[in-house]
Amino acid sequence: MTELFTKEEMDKEIEKGGFSLFYLSRPECGVCSVLKNKIESVVKQIENLEMFYINLNNDESISGQYSIFTIPGILVYAQGKECLREARYISVSDIETRLKRISELLIN
Repeated sequence: MTELFTKEEMDKEIEKGGFSLFYLSRPECGVCSVLKNKIESVVKQIENLEMFYINLNNDESISGQYSIFTIPGILVYAQGKECLREARYISVSDIETRLKRISELLIN
């Protein structure tokens, strides 16, 4: 997992057109920290999926630009397009199923 610090860094990763998961949270959120580890273990199982962590304390503009008004937030981009968005109440098993499906579609 790579940590990004600015909106510009996030924009660059999206523009690359890869398969990327962006995990947006704040360090003071206990639920966010626990969920981040679970999501990271799911990401490791999925081929070609890269995970990025964004601490919203570093750049407040990210939450407004990407409409993340509650944390934790997960944004998934494939080929430069948003294909999954989750926030606050996130089911790890649902995320895993949906990520695997997106991965299958990208491979075929």
